[in-house]
Amino acid sequence: MTRSGDVGIVVITHRARHHLDRCLPPLLASRLRPRVLVVNSSSSDGTAERARELGAEVWVIPRSSFNHGTTREAARRRLATRFVVMMTPDAYPVSPDFLDRLIRPLAEGEAAVAYARQVPRPDADPIERFGRHFCFPETSEIRSLADYPRLKSATHYCSNACAAWDSQALDEIGGFPATLVSEETITVVRLLRRGYRIAYVAEAVVEHSHPTALLADLRRAFDVGYTRRLFADTLLVAGSDEARGVLYLRALLAALWHERPQSLPYALLHTSLRWLGYRLGRIGPRLPDAVAARLSSQDFFWTSSVRPALVPTAG
Repeated sequence: MTRSGDVGIVVITHRARHHLDRCLPPLLASRLRPRVLVVNSSSSDGTAERARELGAEVWVIPRSSFNHGTTREAARRRLATRFVVMMTPDAYPVSPDFLDRLIRPLAEGEAAVAYARQVPRPDADPIERFGRHFCFPETSEIRSLADYPRLKSATHYCSNACAAWDSQALDEIGGFPATLVSEETITVVRLLRRGYRIAYVAEAVVEHSHPTALLADLRRAFDVGYTRRLFADTLLVAGSDEARGVLYLRALLAALWHERPQSLPYALLHTSLRWLGYRLGRIGPRLPDAVAARLSSQDFFWTSSVRPALVPTAG
């Protein structure tokens, strides 16, 4: 059973004022009466001010101290709620009972983490639209360590664009770690190793997608590869995750061949650049910082005050 005060929501923001009127009101209106904490890394576009106007708590931090893992962990501890939902401001809930549905597997003891289904925006391009459907199918499931032989790296797939976490379980593993990206994936693997399960809740839906962009997506892939290298003992527990990339590419090309063949050349170029970015990321820790910083999408990370704490770990 979930009581008032059991649920906290952390919304990580930077230059996100234009998203808040779609993201925050459904959360604040939930019957669960969650505490909603908007964390803003000192953007000057009025994000913090608008969040306060809408009724959220606000915590402004220096941009130099932001880290995808440790900032979320600090916000979680600041809320100190039984369950905590991590969100990005561009994830828009699509139904009034979205939060109830997302929290249910945690409240019923079925899982320690539950993540929402993400559907593309109406104006999403064909590649992004396919990617959302590929990663977020229509059927819910609960996964455990026993699913690795069947699902490989898909077993620990999760997205902190919208995911709910059991705080007690997080406490057992030390919470979210310092990392460039993929803090949720690292954390899921550590929870699975402790015997916990992860729930994908297809009935809890948010609208969330990004336009594809060649250079930006290469940089995002670099960050993923870089993190996979640093946390190889954790993130590559099921072996290389490139096999899932091949599966994705085959499915994407087949879908475009039947539905939008004129997009095939761009899709091949886009996927090739993402693969290149990923492979560069895998050797990223051996590159000079100046080179890695130019390849990364996370400009704040390379001069962050948190970065010295980031070292390869066995998870």
